[in-house]
Amino acid sequence: MNIAVGLIEGREALSISLNGEFRDASGKPYGSGKHQISAPVVLEPVDPVSSVFTLDDFKIGIGFHWERSQPRAFRGRLRIIDAGDGLTAVNDVGLEAYVESVIASEMGSDSPGDLLRAHAVISRSWIVAQLVNRRDGGTYYSRREVEPGEWEILSWYGREGHSDFDVCADDHCQRYQGLPPAGSKRANSAVRDTANEFIVSDGEVCDARFYKCCGGVTEAYRAAWEDRTVSYLTPVYDGNGPLPEVGDAWIRSSSAEVYCNTRDPALLKRALNGFDQETNDFFRWMVEYSRDELSELVRSRSNIDIGEVLSLEPLERGRSGRIIRLRIRGTKASLNVGKELEIRRLLSPSHLCSSAFVVELDDKRLVLSGAGWGHGVGLCQIGAAVMAEQGVPYQEILAHYYPGTALETKC
Repeated sequence: MNIAVGLIEGREALSISLNGEFRDASGKPYGSGKHQISAPVVLEPVDPVSSVFTLDDFKIGIGFHWERSQPRAFRGRLRIIDAGDGLTAVNDVGLEAYVESVIASEMGSDSPGDLLRAHAVISRSWIVAQLVNRRDGGTYYSRREVEPGEWEILSWYGREGHSDFDVCADDHCQRYQGLPPAGSKRANSAVRDTANEFIVSDGEVCDARFYKCCGGVTEAYRAAWEDRTVSYLTPVYDGNGPLPEVGDAWIRSSSAEVYCNTRDPALLKRALNGFDQETNDFFRWMVEYSRDELSELVRSRSNIDIGEVLSLEPLERGRSGRIIRLRIRGTKASLNVGKELEIRRLLSPSHLCSSAFVVELDDKRLVLSGAGWGHGVGLCQIGAAVMAEQGVPYQEILAHYYPGTALETKC
């Protein structure tokens, strides 16, 4: 099974460095060195192992606070296509090589082995569920004036937002940042150890979602995407015991005895990629704005002028405390926003860590006190890292975050 991964979009020209020989469809050789490409072409590696291409301006974390450009190297076929708005670089790569890159991109190369094995299974399951079972709910965006002075934005973002390739290389789908770091063999071992393993439910490969930190309780699928129930993407307490009631006090408290509430800096350094380590507070976090700053932020991010923000009112919360629908009341109009990612985008120059927050608002300032990092649906990467560090095998980690599922080998 091959995966078509979109690496770069909308460019007039691409700067590419080749290490080893490639050939185009006519047999013309492209040797080692820098190449400036300004027209569609397909470059096939002569040696699938040693022939490597590097994109000199590869973006990661697009739209997030860790966004940056850096060179990244890839194996496999490189297709440069004209997508209408410029050139798009697409990497055609085998399933297992894709999974190896994903888990090395999502987590630190020195992560506990059972975390990487669990991630290999879910990353393999997610892509197969998307491409074979067509489980993704697609992308939806609606922006309308319901009545004078009353606006609504409702959106979610799925893999089917891409039309020229199967998946993108960034957080919108799964991180795919090229070859694992030099000298790292752990990602390769995790893929080999779990070869052809998937998590399944009712005989179908699972749509296995994941994120950085749940904050203590995971979330239901419908909180982040379309309104449907997925039996194994359901709220789970990230500790021992029954699901707690998550209210304001829970979100403000940093004392919950849950896996992802780790105080082990050495583990976090091993488990998180370098740029993820730049986000220091994610189990519990705080953001503060002046009232003027918040009002301008809402106006610029939504392109709707509601005037001065008077209040933020949660209309619906999930079991993890994440807000699914939020009412922003202003002096000129009101704006109802959902779902969780749109809320996070609207209240930050990039993204809030999560939509699980409580609000303190006075005459001059607004403080958001929040919990967790990401949408909260499925596997909590920090919680899974702690479980693996404690010796929990990857099979039990998967059963914890995806209740009612089974692990199966499929050829």
